[in-house]
Amino acid sequence: MTVRSTVLARHAGAALAMVVATLMWSQAGVITRHLHSADGLVLVFWRSAFAALGVLAWLLWQQGPRATARDLRTAPRLLWLSSVFWGLMFTAFMVALTLTTVAQTLVADSLSPLIAAVLGWAVLHHRLPARTWGAIALAMLGMGWMVWSNLRSAPGDGHLAGLLVALIVPFAAAGNWVSLRRAGSAVPMQAAVMIGALLSALAVSIPGWPVAVDGHDLFWLAYLGVFQLALPGMLAVWAAQRLAPAEVGLLGLLEVVFGTLWAWIGAGERPAGSTLIGGALILAALIGNEILGRHQARRLCKAREELAGV
Repeated sequence: MTVRSTVLARHAGAALAMVVATLMWSQAGVITRHLHSADGLVLVFWRSAFAALGVLAWLLWQQGPRATARDLRTAPRLLWLSSVFWGLMFTAFMVALTLTTVAQTLVADSLSPLIAAVLGWAVLHHRLPARTWGAIALAMLGMGWMVWSNLRSAPGDGHLAGLLVALIVPFAAAGNWVSLRRAGSAVPMQAAVMIGALLSALAVSIPGWPVAVDGHDLFWLAYLGVFQLALPGMLAVWAAQRLAPAEVGLLGLLEVVFGTLWAWIGAGERPAGSTLIGGALILAALIGNEILGRHQARRLCKAREELAGV
């Protein structure tokens, strides 16, 4: 196998891992709609607590207690920064789901690729072409439409507050992807998911006390913690250390599609017209940016091949 083939295989493996992680993340909305408790802080506490335990169990099984303790003692600053971003993502997403619709929460989250592209340009010095700036403008238009529609809706319905809370997620996610990419694949960063989940649980434990749920909710929150946070979180860490931040965010768009579909089919939550319009503009910006990028890359490769053959 040539070096180029090896690189392509690793890239494909990282992209597949991110797709699987995204599909697992998309379960959150529909399962949340079937929980008995509607207290966002209580749901955050249990889901994050089970996620922290899940990652800890995996680390202890994979490398043992000594190596796990050593990695935590010698953890670089980027791991702790990533942990804070994970904690913000875990907390804001679940709270937003209790304030607004699944579709609106996921559409707000879909801004992360463009935010990641800007951060990658500012921090990692990844060049941003004109098409990406155009995509950012179109996505901002879509998000602005959703905010304006919420402002026109009945006061006190909570959807605008939910949208604003949901907007924390793409900013934290973008910062996270940039941090993981900067750390590189040689730095073990899986523990950041565990620490982030622990920070999330601790942050809501006092304002959400007493964090009491029934057996039904406890089972599903345990499922969400392990299979919707811990496992896909570790897959996303592995992928994000090997892919560009904008690419990670673009692959994450599958969560918008599947999460909205699951909530529609499994919970009867039909997206509002403003959400569909705003979401369509954002998705068009992101998908268009990706298609144009691939087209330009193919043209560049073809030009190089023709130049080499001269």
